[in-house]
Amino acid sequence: MRVVVTGGGAIGRHLSADLVERGHDVTLIEQHRSVVDRLREEIPDVKVMLGDACEPRILDDAHLSDADVVVAATGDDEDNLVTSLLAKQEFAVPRVLARVNHPGNEWLFNEQWGVDQAVSPPHMLTAMVEEAVTTGDLVRLLRLEGGRASIVETKLTTASPATGKALYELRLPPDSTIVAVLREGHVVIPQPETVLAAGDELVALAAPESELTLREAIVGD
Repeated sequence: MRVVVTGGGAIGRHLSADLVERGHDVTLIEQHRSVVDRLREEIPDVKVMLGDACEPRILDDAHLSDADVVVAATGDDEDNLVTSLLAKQEFAVPRVLARVNHPGNEWLFNEQWGVDQAVSPPHMLTAMVEEAVTTGDLVRLLRLEGGRASIVETKLTTASPATGKALYELRLPPDSTIVAVLREGHVVIPQPETVLAAGDELVALAAPESELTLREAIVGD
């Protein structure tokens, strides 16, 4: 898979290095020469380009039309939006991911701006904090498809209505599904006959309007 990443900060650098290690062809665009020089030494297997990813000429030089995925990962929300829009409308990139630095801007990162998936580190950190202090509640970890679906997580207690039941016994809303069970440090692929236990962490996919019903079915009122 060919991936173009914009922004040579910590997120862009580590993402590019990780993708290369997994066998992908990665180009990283960074606009500061000193950072480019350093990155070329630190991650020699990544093609690091000097330029502003908001300029169509630079994106053309990076052969964006041949990319499978673009990740706009700079520390500037405006730059990430411009890059996403250009990637989708001018270069027809199949999948565009964008970093949201300020949660108040998250509503802008949608299909109209060319964003297929927005990732907000502050929002994800908030979710992780909530997860740590609200055992038995339902925590939204990530929004998908422009907010039309969410990945949510909850941890079962002895009082949870789902505890001790097999998955096929649960009355889940039709537009939701449990995709993984985390049990004692291991991932259990859920089967209809999988029996849930107190302490299990459930990862589910659900439409936002179904989250309340899903919560009631798994953790109760």
